[in-house]
Amino acid sequence: MKLFEPLDINGMVIPNRIMVPAMVTHLCKEDGVVTEDSIARYARYARGGIGLIVVEAMAIHQAKSGPLLRISDDSYVSGLTRISKAVHDASDSKVVPQIIHFLKVARSGWRQTVDMLTREEIGRIVEQFGNAVRRAREAEFDGAELHAAHAYTLSSFLSRTNPREDDYGRTLEGRLHLIGQVIERVRREVGRDFPVGIRFNVEEFLKTGYTVEESELIALRLAELGFDYLSLSAGGKFEDAVHIPGQVLFPYTGYSGERCMPGQWFPAALNVPLAARVKSFLRKNGFDTPVAIAGKLSDPADAERVLTEGLADFIGIARGLLADPDWPHKVRRGELERIVRCDYCNVCRNLDGTHNVVVCTLWPQGMIQAPEDTVDLPAPQWETDQGALQAAIGSGGVVLKWSKASGAARYDIYRSDEQGGLRLLDAVKANRWVDPGILGGKQYRYYVLPCSATGRAGSPSNTASIDIPTPEYMGH
Repeated sequence: MKLFEPLDINGMVIPNRIMVPAMVTHLCKEDGVVTEDSIARYARYARGGIGLIVVEAMAIHQAKSGPLLRISDDSYVSGLTRISKAVHDASDSKVVPQIIHFLKVARSGWRQTVDMLTREEIGRIVEQFGNAVRRAREAEFDGAELHAAHAYTLSSFLSRTNPREDDYGRTLEGRLHLIGQVIERVRREVGRDFPVGIRFNVEEFLKTGYTVEESELIALRLAELGFDYLSLSAGGKFEDAVHIPGQVLFPYTGYSGERCMPGQWFPAALNVPLAARVKSFLRKNGFDTPVAIAGKLSDPADAERVLTEGLADFIGIARGLLADPDWPHKVRRGELERIVRCDYCNVCRNLDGTHNVVVCTLWPQGMIQAPEDTVDLPAPQWETDQGALQAAIGSGGVVLKWSKASGAARYDIYRSDEQGGLRLLDAVKANRWVDPGILGGKQYRYYVLPCSATGRAGSPSNTASIDIPTPEYMGH
């Protein structure tokens, strides 16, 4: 499989094309110091065989932002070294920190914008990025990633909503100015042989935000500036965020936020066509800079297709690898039925928004790390009733109920119909679920698969069929 071919990124050879993008964990405290739980999260990813691990966004300054890792002072280097060492001791995975600067926000809903920064403050940001990447090298990371996506400072300068009227705004070139200064300072600090990538939005998904028309040009300039890889994301902006009184504005509450972390109702691999345009544009202009893309790519078939068709060079899977860090091992062994499949419920996103420890709802209750892949864990067993699955028309759709299976940590719900064939609808811990996505005049068939905490499946339940009455408006 193309997924398991190595990729050389300026001397950093990642053993496969699978990347876990940066995901805030809130496993540290407000001092930003690495904890044992922080180390355990990234060592767990490494044991799962992930090619490139991007450590959660860490700040280059000391502004308040809850439990967020820091790389803003030399005193943090020893703790960060423990993360890189834990990853390297666990596997041949490569690991880079994602490095950020953010502007101020307040519980009132006020937020600082880029036009409020003086040129002196901008100069300080440039210096802080350079020092932060130097610390990343001292901490024995394999490279570093600058964060110019979502709601962070570099992204706000890059945005088409940038309101500055000087040489840091007005034009696309002006909006790229700060990133150009930052990478120039970074190279002075660490040289050209230290891999430095950058993450940016391929689309902002704002009413006045930039689209792929400009992100092609942005990617070209970033390649010209010598970034060693481009990681494409989308959305996650403050401009359309919904303010909840008394809470700090959270940039994943508007439509752009939904596109950044697309929920169950969005199609799989939804950002791939955008990445394909960027990759093609780079090639046409003589650049083969590696491109990564993320966005509901946890189906192995989708991930492999993107690579074999040359639409991107490596695959970012965030929530899917949070749910199951052993995804690479299971795919390599052909054990696709054992993958703990993310259902895109976005509980992890909501935990981030409230500054709580980020976990996956599919893990066993109370765990703050993914369970280890214990191959001899027995498969769940139904009682003699084979689940006794029942389907009935109720409030909100088809109501499914079934009995519990011994040893089941969750239940995968499957539906087949005349229109789309068999598909996985959801994964739940309870033994009741409602399907709202139905049409009248159709027949639907369901079954439930009990799964252990590490993805070992038991026998499927009985099949429950139901005919939905044709609505009255179809009778004429």
